[in-house]
Amino acid sequence: MNLDKSTKRIDKRVKKGFQGYPQISLAYFGQSADCATEVVVGFIAAEGDAPQEQKFTSKVDARKDETIQTTLLKVIERADAKTVVEVAGVTLIK
Repeated sequence: MNLDKSTKRIDKRVKKGFQGYPQISLAYFGQSADCATEVVVGFIAAEGDAPQEQKFTSKVDARKDETIQTTLLKVIERADAKTVVEVAGVTLIK
């Protein structure tokens, strides 16, 4: 799947807002606001459950990495997530 198609499908799920559980959250981290080198995917199966997290790293901007974006979409689909939340921007790591 190409990068544009993956990001559009993820954005569409994010724009739907809260639809219930299971829920997936996406948070991008990097050394600068222009380049996210890490993505943390959080999974919450039901309300009150502790989140399970998985981290993906990239040498380039993860938001523009076709492999990572396609993988994120597959994680969302396989988890049958009803809600997808994306933290806006890139959180700086030091």
